[in-house]
Amino acid sequence: MKAAPTPYPEINILLNELLAGVRDVLGQQFVGLYVHGSVASHDFNPQRSDIDFVVVTADSLPADVLPALEAMHARLTASGLQWADVLEGSYIPQAALRRYDPAWVDYPALSTGGSFGVDKHGSDWIIQRHLLRERGIAVAGPPINTLIDPVAPDALRWASRETLREWWQPQLTDSFRILSDEYQAYAILTMCRILYTLEHGDVASKPTAAQWAKTILDAHWSLLIDHALAWGHGTKMNAFDDTLTLIRYTLERSESFDLPEHRF
Repeated sequence: MKAAPTPYPEINILLNELLAGVRDVLGQQFVGLYVHGSVASHDFNPQRSDIDFVVVTADSLPADVLPALEAMHARLTASGLQWADVLEGSYIPQAALRRYDPAWVDYPALSTGGSFGVDKHGSDWIIQRHLLRERGIAVAGPPINTLIDPVAPDALRWASRETLREWWQPQLTDSFRILSDEYQAYAILTMCRILYTLEHGDVASKPTAAQWAKTILDAHWSLLIDHALAWGHGTKMNAFDDTLTLIRYTLERSESFDLPEHRF
């Protein structure tokens, strides 16, 4: 492990344990461990952030390795280490990491809270690869930008629009997730981030995108965005209708962009 890969001492302790566990299970399959998301962008919020990681493997992992990974993660989640219950990440073969392939999207994954299984990567993983390449932190392994091809601005815009279509549009009619105060805050900040990407062809952190969105949206939205930025467990959003309205607006805005059909 590289000395102090992140600015957060407790997270570094956790990553050291994760790295040891992953290496022990994977052996020669292990290529590298990388951190992305709020930790890598220095926007980690103890009240709401996950610790996002990717383990790169030499090849696709055989099914008989998965129980050992699941057991390792269960031990780590139960270890009592700070932030162990907010680890979230995927195990991706080196060849598959190079660029997003919609025919190759099933990977072993850990969800927040310790649930481990095989998960599907949607179009948002075009964006995640960009963030990994440009801002990811190597805990161990070769520089991450040598493992991922550059992602073009229009590919980021296309992925943002597809993510809206795949994930957020259905929630306009099946809105049970939006009933949660936490999810309302998450949705509002995610819409700010998508609007930023559509406009700039780049990806900003949620706080940066939120401050930018306040300058281009009607004044009505500024208080709502500030409320979402300040949200913490136990805080009430009471923004169900406004959240749906912002999702709808972002969808409509995304459809106004004349984007080439993405080529993977």
